[in-house]
Amino acid sequence: MIKGADISSLLDVEAGGGKFYDKAFPLGGRRHGEAVTDEGTSHAEDALQILQRHGVNLIRLRLWNDPYDESGNPYGAGTNDLPRTMELARRCKALGLPWLLDFHYSDFWADPGKQYPPKAWAALDAEGLERAVYEFTKQTMETLRDAELLPAMAAPGNELSNGLLWPLGQVPNWANIARFVSAGIRAIREIAPETKVMIHLDNGGNNQLYRSWFDHWMENGGADFDCIGLSYYPFWHGSLDALQRNLHDLASRYGKPMIVAETSMAFTLEECRDREGLTAEQKRGLAANEKTAALVPYPPTPEGQAGFLRDLWAVICSVPNGLGRGLIWWEPGWLPVPGAEWTKPAGLAYIREKGPGGNEWANQGLFDYDGNALPALVQLQSL
Repeated sequence: MIKGADISSLLDVEAGGGKFYDKAFPLGGRRHGEAVTDEGTSHAEDALQILQRHGVNLIRLRLWNDPYDESGNPYGAGTNDLPRTMELARRCKALGLPWLLDFHYSDFWADPGKQYPPKAWAALDAEGLERAVYEFTKQTMETLRDAELLPAMAAPGNELSNGLLWPLGQVPNWANIARFVSAGIRAIREIAPETKVMIHLDNGGNNQLYRSWFDHWMENGGADFDCIGLSYYPFWHGSLDALQRNLHDLASRYGKPMIVAETSMAFTLEECRDREGLTAEQKRGLAANEKTAALVPYPPTPEGQAGFLRDLWAVICSVPNGLGRGLIWWEPGWLPVPGAEWTKPAGLAYIREKGPGGNEWANQGLFDYDGNALPALVQLQSL
């Protein structure tokens, strides 16, 4: 069973002074914000080591093509080009942690609301995009192979619910979607036949979305893959019951192993913007706020977060034929420190958004704002 963590922003957090501590306090123990005691380890440690100690056995790392503007200004949020992704992959390898490579096929964030082609691919037609996906994926995998850093798993595309490489690969252009994603799969298979291939959509509680997507994928000759990845955020994607119904239906319909490839929940609603060193114009609110927290049947507390994780795990384990294979917590170590915002000005220009920046995810990590391991991380170890 996979107990994973996406730590793609870790280098920015560390550069901003973020530190991590493992007090190993029990469920119901020290509350968020209380003083550190001598009950556990009080010195800072590598976040990866703490995660591994508490059962994490897979690390997910995203990859953007060219996350810099024409003047070399970084887009932010980890600025995950290949050298920075490889830096984190080397740290995983040193700890014996396998990792999952998440190809965005964009220069910055790609998700159901935006799937911009990389700057270098902007003028390409469908044939050119297919070739570009294949060549970029192949070159990336060759570089990783030569560095002895091949991932255990790779996802050709991030949250593909509405396609990729818009507009040519946007739903309902199913033939192009299958064409582009299959090009990535072919390159992965060619260079790293042992690397498993995940196809990843968002909105894990939406069964209609998954049935439509994978039926169209197969009707259009989509290349074979190894597992289905689902994003599931309880404040956006429905109830755990809806997720369970979807997982069970997908298991009977497609027979593929499934991983909740992104998930998280709040441990507090306390604002953290003053910790980031941003101006009022640069600051951004929290994604899990009073409005979204009201949609979740768990309190936004350390204990509530741990309870959600426990119940989510039970849902995954309930999938027939052992096809529920685990979960990946999204950005558990994204602390609110200077320089670790979700985007910088250059990134906003690329994705054509006004902003502001700031860290909107800090209250959903597995570490509190001071970097102390939370009860949910202890819960993960016990599952």
